Amino acid sequence: MKNLSMYCLTMRNADFNIIKSLEYFPVGLGDKIVSKDFLRDNSLDNISSKNYFYGEYTFHYWLWKNALEKINDGWIGFCQYRKFWIKKDVSLKIVDFDTFNKNILKTISNELDNYESIIGVPLYTNQFKLTKFIKKNLLTILSNPSFLFNKNKRNLKFHFDMMHGKGNLEKAINLLDEKEKDDFMKFMNTEVSFNPHNMFICKNKKILKSYYESVFPWLERCEKEFGFDLQGYGLKRIYAFLAERYMSYWFKKYTNFATIPILFKDISDFY
Repeated sequence: MKNLSMYCLTMRNADFNIIKSLEYFPVGLGDKIVSKDFLRDNSLDNISSKNYFYGEYTFHYWLWKNALEKINDGWIGFCQYRKFWIKKDVSLKIVDFDTFNKNILKTISNELDNYESIIGVPLYTNQFKLTKFIKKNLLTILSNPSFLFNKNKRNLKFHFDMMHGKGNLEKAINLLDEKEKDDFMKFMNTEVSFNPHNMFICKNKKILKSYYESVFPWLERCEKEFGFDLQGYGLKRIYAFLAERYMSYWFKKYTNFATIPILFKDISDFY
């Protein structure tokens, strides 16, 4: 029995029919969406003009402000046109649409009844190639060569500093609610993995609402610190990247969570 409402986000009109055939809700983001059949983030109370900076969170904001109380309760999840929850090993070879359709997540099994949320299998920052960081900030690496030899020092804070501007994380954390500051800073300083892609599934809309009520006021305060005159992908999307790290922290702190693999597969392959 289907017990999951899945929202699939895309920036392409051509994806609508495929998403619909998956029995997911098609969500259109950005200026290139012209079809009125999509769920959109640009009506009523919205921040759609910030999509270039917030990414998928402009739809989350719209859902929070305009539709969350109206949707059916039960498992609520989010995926993207190139990233999908998959039932089994993420290394599964997808060669045709039927195989894809049969293996992506459509329902939540009884085995997960005791969990309150689902997040992606973690990515480990201490397993990334060091060249990835050297290209971004060679001087920082040279000033502290221990990063070259001690992988455990390549924690989430180190990764964020290298990829999204040194010192920006501390500025953002200082704007968090007091009850979250110390715990989130500890999380970023000690953890070497995060659950990626701003993808999550909640057992009910009460949990989803609690997450939204925590993350969005914080991101709004961060806007006063960073603004929108941001250069380079790592900075332009800083709000989405901050939310991605906070998502991992929040769901681990406040919910009993499970992890499921995420498959990289662009559905344009099935046009």
